[in-house]
Amino acid sequence: MLWMKHHRIINVANSILNSTDLDQTVAHLIYAQGYAECTQHVTSALKVEWDASRSATYGVDTSIEHAAAKAEYNNLRLLVMDLVTTTLQSEDFVNQLKEIFLDEANASDKKDLE
Repeated sequence: MLWMKHHRIINVANSILNSTDLDQTVAHLIYAQGYAECTQHVTSALKVEWDASRSATYGVDTSIEHAAAKAEYNNLRLLVMDLVTTTLQSEDFVNQLKEIFLDEANASDKKDLE
């Protein structure tokens, strides 16, 4: 239970944040409309007109692509979250989580002993 108390949230968060699926989905979301939105924010904040003419999306309506990317992000399922959800329903969830996060668990246990 000590491992759960000190390391479970960190291990789950790291697995989510380091997920290739999440990275790709966020990158797609940002690219789809991000440059246009960023240009609007810079123009508003700095009170200057931002030259977006060199952007790959200049003059292109990316709103449909952006809406699709948002839907993809909002419906994203990560394997690690499915594993954690299933594991937490088990009576022996601590050991099962240690198996899922084997490398992190071993490093954490060694650090606790120091």
